[in-house]
Amino acid sequence: MSGASTAASATEASKTGLGKGGISVESLTKRFGDNTILDALSVDVLPGQTVAVIGPSGAGKTTFLRTLNWLEKPDEGSITCNDVTIHAGDEDSRLLSQFRSKSAMVFQHYNLFSNMTALGNVSIGMRRVLGMDRKTAEDKAHELLDRVGLTDVADHYPSQLSGGQQQRVGIARALAMDPEYILFDEPTSALDPEWVGEVLKVMRGIADDGITMIVVSHEMRFVRNIASRVLFLEGGHIVEDGTPAEIFDHPRQERTRQFLSEAFTLPEQQYR
Repeated sequence: MSGASTAASATEASKTGLGKGGISVESLTKRFGDNTILDALSVDVLPGQTVAVIGPSGAGKTTFLRTLNWLEKPDEGSITCNDVTIHAGDEDSRLLSQFRSKSAMVFQHYNLFSNMTALGNVSIGMRRVLGMDRKTAEDKAHELLDRVGLTDVADHYPSQLSGGQQQRVGIARALAMDPEYILFDEPTSALDPEWVGEVLKVMRGIADDGITMIVVSHEMRFVRNIASRVLFLEGGHIVEDGTPAEIFDHPRQERTRQFLSEAFTLPEQQYR
Protein backbone atom coordinates (compact mmCIF):
# COMPACT_ATOMS: atom_id res chain seq x y z
CA MET A 1 0.00 0.00 0.00
CA SER A 2 1.30 3.44 -0.88
CA GLY A 3 1.82 6.26 1.61
CA ALA A 4 -1.28 7.97 0.24
CA SER A 5 -3.31 4.81 0.75
CA THR A 6 -2.00 4.47 4.28
CA ALA A 7 -3.06 8.05 5.04
CA ALA A 8 -6.48 7.31 3.58
CA SER A 9 -6.72 4.28 5.85
CA ALA A 10 -5.98 6.43 8.88
CA THR A 11 -8.72 8.86 7.82
CA GLU A 12 -11.12 5.97 7.34
CA ALA A 13 -10.32 4.68 10.82
CA SER A 14 -10.96 8.05 12.40
CA LYS A 15 -14.45 8.02 10.97
CA THR A 16 -15.34 4.92 12.98
CA GLY A 17 -15.03 6.89 16.21
CA LEU A 18 -14.01 3.73 18.05
CA GLY A 19 -10.78 5.07 19.53
CA LYS A 20 -7.80 3.19 20.96
CA GLY A 21 -8.56 -0.49 21.37
CA GLY A 22 -11.68 -0.31 19.21
CA ILE A 23 -12.00 -2.65 16.26
CA SER A 24 -14.20 -2.33 13.19
CA VAL A 25 -14.68 -5.41 11.01
CA GLU A 26 -16.31 -4.88 7.62
CA SER A 27 -17.63 -7.66 5.35
CA LEU A 28 -14.95 -10.12 6.44
CA THR A 29 -14.99 -13.26 4.30
CA LYS A 30 -12.69 -16.27 4.56
CA ARG A 31 -12.83 -19.40 2.44
CA PHE A 32 -10.93 -22.65 2.57
CA GLY A 33 -11.41 -24.21 -0.83
CA ASP A 34 -15.14 -24.38 -1.49
CA ASN A 35 -16.01 -23.86 2.18
CA THR A 36 -16.94 -20.35 3.27
CA ILE A 37 -15.92 -20.10 6.93
CA LEU A 38 -16.63 -16.38 7.47
CA ASP A 39 -19.40 -14.93 5.31
CA ALA A 40 -19.29 -11.12 4.96
CA LEU A 41 -19.08 -10.76 8.75
CA SER A 42 -19.26 -7.21 10.12
CA VAL A 43 -19.01 -6.09 13.74
CA ASP A 44 -17.65 -3.21 15.82
CA VAL A 45 -15.92 -3.86 19.14
CA LEU A 46 -15.73 -0.87 21.45
CA PRO A 47 -12.61 0.04 23.44
CA GLY A 48 -12.42 -1.83 26.73
CA GLN A 49 -15.06 -4.41 25.90
CA THR A 50 -14.54 -8.06 26.79
CA VAL A 51 -16.22 -9.88 23.93
CA ALA A 52 -16.78 -13.63 24.12
CA VAL A 53 -17.29 -15.50 20.87
CA ILE A 54 -19.32 -18.70 21.21
CA GLY A 55 -20.93 -21.15 18.84
CA PRO A 56 -20.85 -24.75 17.63
CA SER A 57 -17.76 -26.44 16.24
CA GLY A 58 -17.06 -25.27 12.72
CA ALA A 59 -18.86 -21.96 13.21
CA GLY A 60 -15.74 -19.95 12.33
CA LYS A 61 -14.83 -18.78 15.84
CA THR A 62 -11.10 -19.46 15.77
CA THR A 63 -10.80 -18.40 12.14
CA PHE A 64 -12.44 -15.09 13.05
CA LEU A 65 -10.02 -14.64 15.93
CA ARG A 66 -7.00 -15.41 13.75
CA THR A 67 -8.06 -12.90 11.10
CA LEU A 68 -8.04 -10.17 13.75
CA ASN A 69 -4.24 -10.30 13.82
CA TRP A 70 -3.82 -11.53 10.24
CA LEU A 71 -2.65 -15.03 11.20
CA GLU A 72 -5.34 -15.94 8.69
CA LYS A 73 -5.63 -13.60 5.71
CA PRO A 74 -9.25 -12.98 4.71
CA ASP A 75 -10.36 -13.23 1.12
CA GLU A 76 -12.55 -10.13 1.32
CA GLY A 77 -13.27 -7.30 3.72
CA SER A 78 -11.27 -5.05 6.03
CA ILE A 79 -10.36 -4.57 9.68
CA THR A 80 -9.70 -1.23 11.35
CA CYS A 81 -7.99 -0.84 14.71
CA ASN A 82 -7.75 2.74 15.94
CA ASP A 83 -5.68 4.47 13.25
CA VAL A 84 -4.86 1.52 10.99
CA THR A 85 -7.06 -0.14 8.38
CA ILE A 86 -6.00 -3.27 6.53
CA HIS A 87 -7.85 -4.74 3.58
CA ALA A 88 -7.90 -8.27 2.21
CA GLY A 89 -5.06 -8.49 -0.26
CA ASP A 90 -2.87 -5.82 1.37
CA GLU A 91 0.76 -6.94 1.27
CA ASP A 92 2.63 -3.85 2.46
CA SER A 93 4.99 -5.20 5.13
CA ARG A 94 5.08 -1.97 7.12
CA LEU A 95 1.30 -1.75 7.23
CA LEU A 96 1.04 -5.41 8.25
CA SER A 97 3.58 -4.90 11.04
CA GLN A 98 1.77 -1.77 12.22
CA PHE A 99 -1.54 -3.61 12.24
CA ARG A 100 -0.18 -6.70 14.01
CA SER A 101 1.46 -4.54 16.67
CA LYS A 102 -2.01 -3.53 17.85
CA SER A 103 -2.79 -7.00 19.17
CA ALA A 104 -1.38 -9.92 21.10
CA MET A 105 -2.64 -13.49 21.29
CA VAL A 106 -3.00 -16.01 24.10
CA PHE A 107 -3.15 -19.57 22.80
CA GLN A 108 -5.09 -22.60 23.97
CA HIS A 109 -1.94 -24.69 24.50
CA TYR A 110 0.24 -21.83 25.79
CA ASN A 111 2.86 -21.91 22.95
CA LEU A 112 5.68 -21.12 25.37
CA PHE A 113 9.33 -21.66 24.45
CA SER A 114 10.28 -24.83 26.32
CA ASN A 115 13.95 -23.87 26.51
CA MET A 116 13.24 -20.50 28.15
CA THR A 117 12.25 -19.66 31.69
CA ALA A 118 9.04 -17.83 32.49
CA LEU A 119 11.10 -14.63 32.60
CA GLY A 120 12.64 -15.40 29.22
CA ASN A 121 9.28 -16.16 27.64
CA VAL A 122 7.86 -12.84 28.79
CA SER A 123 10.90 -10.72 27.94
CA ILE A 124 11.86 -12.17 24.55
CA GLY A 125 9.23 -10.25 22.55
CA MET A 126 10.15 -6.97 24.17
CA ARG A 127 13.76 -7.50 23.19
CA ARG A 128 13.31 -8.84 19.65
CA VAL A 129 10.22 -6.96 18.53
CA LEU A 130 10.18 -3.79 20.64
CA GLY A 131 13.98 -3.41 20.68
CA MET A 132 14.38 -3.12 24.45
CA ASP A 133 17.74 -3.86 26.06
CA ARG A 134 17.90 -7.00 28.21
CA LYS A 135 17.73 -5.27 31.59
CA THR A 136 14.77 -3.05 30.69
CA ALA A 137 12.89 -6.00 29.20
CA GLU A 138 13.58 -8.26 32.16
CA ASP A 139 12.63 -5.57 34.67
CA LYS A 140 9.27 -5.18 32.93
CA ALA A 141 8.89 -8.96 32.68
CA HIS A 142 9.36 -9.24 36.45
CA GLU A 143 6.63 -6.63 36.95
CA LEU A 144 4.26 -8.51 34.66
CA LEU A 145 4.95 -11.86 36.31
CA ASP A 146 4.17 -10.22 39.63
CA ARG A 147 0.94 -8.88 38.16
CA VAL A 148 -0.22 -12.40 37.21
CA GLY A 149 0.90 -13.86 40.55
CA LEU A 150 4.04 -15.65 39.37
CA THR A 151 6.86 -13.76 41.07
CA ASP A 152 8.24 -16.93 42.62
CA VAL A 153 8.54 -18.92 39.38
CA ALA A 154 10.37 -16.44 37.13
CA ASP A 155 13.30 -18.86 36.81
CA HIS A 156 11.14 -21.94 36.19
CA TYR A 157 10.83 -23.59 32.79
CA PRO A 158 7.41 -24.44 31.30
CA SER A 159 7.83 -28.12 32.20
CA GLN A 160 8.09 -27.08 35.85
CA LEU A 161 4.84 -25.09 35.77
CA SER A 162 1.21 -26.12 36.08
CA GLY A 163 -1.14 -25.49 33.18
CA GLY A 164 -2.61 -22.50 34.97
CA GLN A 165 0.83 -21.06 35.57
CA GLN A 166 1.83 -21.59 31.94
CA GLN A 167 -1.31 -19.83 30.75
CA ARG A 168 -0.62 -16.90 33.05
CA VAL A 169 2.91 -16.69 31.63
CA GLY A 170 1.26 -16.55 28.21
CA ILE A 171 -0.95 -13.69 29.37
CA ALA A 172 2.04 -11.83 30.82
CA ARG A 173 3.83 -12.31 27.49
CA ALA A 174 0.85 -10.81 25.67
CA LEU A 175 0.70 -7.84 28.04
CA ALA A 176 4.44 -7.26 27.54
CA MET A 177 3.77 -6.16 23.97
CA ASP A 178 1.53 -3.31 25.22
CA PRO A 179 -1.30 -4.27 22.84
CA GLU A 180 -4.50 -2.34 22.24
CA TYR A 181 -6.44 -5.60 22.26
CA ILE A 182 -5.73 -9.19 23.31
CA LEU A 183 -7.10 -12.25 21.55
CA PHE A 184 -7.71 -15.40 23.62
CA ASP A 185 -8.24 -18.74 21.86
CA GLU A 186 -9.94 -21.14 24.31
CA PRO A 187 -7.74 -19.92 27.21
CA THR A 188 -9.13 -22.39 29.77
CA SER A 189 -9.98 -25.47 27.73
CA ALA A 190 -6.58 -27.16 28.27
CA LEU A 191 -6.61 -26.50 32.02
CA ASP A 192 -7.56 -28.74 34.88
CA PRO A 193 -10.65 -27.27 36.57
CA GLU A 194 -8.65 -26.24 39.65
CA TRP A 195 -6.57 -23.81 37.59
CA VAL A 196 -9.39 -22.06 35.75
CA GLY A 197 -10.03 -19.61 38.59
CA GLU A 198 -6.42 -18.39 38.47
CA VAL A 199 -6.70 -17.47 34.81
CA LEU A 200 -10.15 -15.94 35.27
CA LYS A 201 -8.83 -13.67 38.03
CA VAL A 202 -6.03 -12.38 35.80
CA MET A 203 -8.42 -11.77 32.90
CA ARG A 204 -10.77 -9.83 35.16
CA GLY A 205 -7.84 -7.65 36.13
CA ILE A 206 -7.08 -6.96 32.47
CA ALA A 207 -10.72 -6.06 31.88
CA ASP A 208 -10.60 -3.69 34.85
CA ASP A 209 -7.61 -1.98 33.23
CA GLY A 210 -9.73 -1.24 30.16
CA ILE A 211 -7.83 -3.42 27.68
CA THR A 212 -10.05 -4.76 24.92
CA MET A 213 -10.30 -8.56 24.92
CA ILE A 214 -11.87 -10.96 22.43
CA VAL A 215 -12.21 -14.46 23.82
CA VAL A 216 -13.21 -17.64 21.99
CA SER A 217 -14.53 -20.17 24.49
CA HIS A 218 -16.89 -23.11 24.67
CA GLU A 219 -17.13 -22.96 28.49
CA MET A 220 -20.34 -21.09 29.14
CA ARG A 221 -19.82 -20.47 32.86
CA PHE A 222 -16.48 -18.91 32.07
CA VAL A 223 -18.07 -16.74 29.36
CA ARG A 224 -20.83 -15.57 31.66
CA ASN A 225 -18.33 -14.53 34.31
CA ILE A 226 -15.77 -12.78 32.13
CA ALA A 227 -17.61 -11.19 29.21
CA SER A 228 -19.30 -7.82 28.87
CA ARG A 229 -20.65 -8.84 25.47
CA VAL A 230 -21.30 -12.17 23.72
CA LEU A 231 -21.33 -12.95 20.00
CA PHE A 232 -22.98 -16.21 18.90
CA LEU A 233 -21.52 -17.41 15.60
CA GLU A 234 -22.89 -20.03 13.28
CA GLY A 235 -22.16 -20.66 9.63
CA GLY A 236 -19.76 -17.74 9.49
CA HIS A 237 -22.43 -15.26 10.59
CA ILE A 238 -23.12 -13.46 13.88
CA VAL A 239 -26.51 -14.92 14.72
CA GLU A 240 -26.93 -13.11 18.03
CA ASP A 241 -25.13 -10.27 19.82
CA GLY A 242 -25.84 -9.05 23.34
CA THR A 243 -24.84 -8.90 26.97
CA PRO A 244 -24.32 -12.19 28.84
CA ALA A 245 -27.70 -11.70 30.53
CA GLU A 246 -29.42 -11.16 27.20
CA ILE A 247 -27.76 -14.13 25.52
CA PHE A 248 -28.00 -16.60 28.39
CA ASP A 249 -31.29 -15.57 30.01
CA HIS A 250 -33.28 -14.19 27.06
CA PRO A 251 -31.85 -15.47 23.76
CA ARG A 252 -33.86 -14.23 20.80
CA GLN A 253 -32.97 -16.97 18.36
CA GLU A 254 -34.09 -20.58 18.61
CA ARG A 255 -30.65 -21.74 17.44
CA THR A 256 -29.02 -19.88 20.33
CA ARG A 257 -31.43 -21.47 22.81
CA GLN A 258 -30.71 -24.91 21.39
CA PHE A 259 -26.96 -24.40 21.53
CA LEU A 260 -27.01 -23.14 25.11
CA SER A 261 -29.19 -26.03 26.26
CA GLU A 262 -26.58 -28.46 24.93
CA ALA A 263 -23.45 -26.49 25.84
CA PHE A 264 -20.91 -28.00 28.17
CA THR A 265 -20.65 -26.26 31.56
CA LEU A 266 -18.42 -26.73 34.59
CA PRO A 267 -19.53 -26.58 38.24
CA GLU A 268 -20.14 -23.00 39.31
CA GLN A 269 -17.79 -23.12 42.30
CA GLN A 270 -14.83 -23.52 39.95
CA TYR A 271 -15.37 -19.99 38.68
CA ARG A 272 -15.64 -18.17 41.99
